[in-house]
Amino acid sequence: MMWIVRIAALVVLLAGCTDRAPRGGGDVLVLGDSVLAWNASKGASIPDVLAQSLGRTVISKAVPGAQFDNSSALAGAVGFDIQRQFPGGRWNWIVLNGGANDLSADCGCGACGATVEGLISQEGGGAVPTFITRIQRETGAQVIWMGYYKGNGRGSFEGCRDDLVEMERRLTIYAEARKDVYFLDAEDVIDPRDPAQFAPDNNHPSVKGSALIGNYLAQTIQLRSQN
Repeated sequence: MMWIVRIAALVVLLAGCTDRAPRGGGDVLVLGDSVLAWNASKGASIPDVLAQSLGRTVISKAVPGAQFDNSSALAGAVGFDIQRQFPGGRWNWIVLNGGANDLSADCGCGACGATVEGLISQEGGGAVPTFITRIQRETGAQVIWMGYYKGNGRGSFEGCRDDLVEMERRLTIYAEARKDVYFLDAEDVIDPRDPAQFAPDNNHPSVKGSALIGNYLAQTIQLRSQN
């Protein structure tokens, strides 16, 4: 009988060391575009690194080419709308990114002020804050928004950088003012001068780049899960 008590005590102790995956959902959910999905065929995407680093279950719904707000019902139904990647249920953590494909598709990385404003306004409104509020209410999750980084050489989103920087400036302010929302900038760990951190397109992360970002995200999840 004593061994049953000891096992029960050990289970309680281990459960206190980390978040417990709620019923009806899962532990860590990833939503986003190709930066998060890149290297998945090698088992080395950012979500793969997260799972390996944390030793936790990570479910990724990220799809290359996905926009945060895709007006096409058909495209959205197959994952090309990041908001519609959300499967519902309860989650401990949700990691997401997005916006680059919106700028590319909606305004050709040119005059994109209106697109940025639609994603997140100067006052902190827009599609991104609305979605984060919704998923926090429905899931109880802590949320990490992963910012982009500067590419190496000429990447497909080179002309969008100014608007992405502005969008992420607003996201930083929004996250700082909201409980359990964190903005983590991949640019903090990706060095644009190091070609080994980039895929051959000079835009997406290489296996090395995905590892750097995945481990960076994992550090925050580990730290906040213990608090």
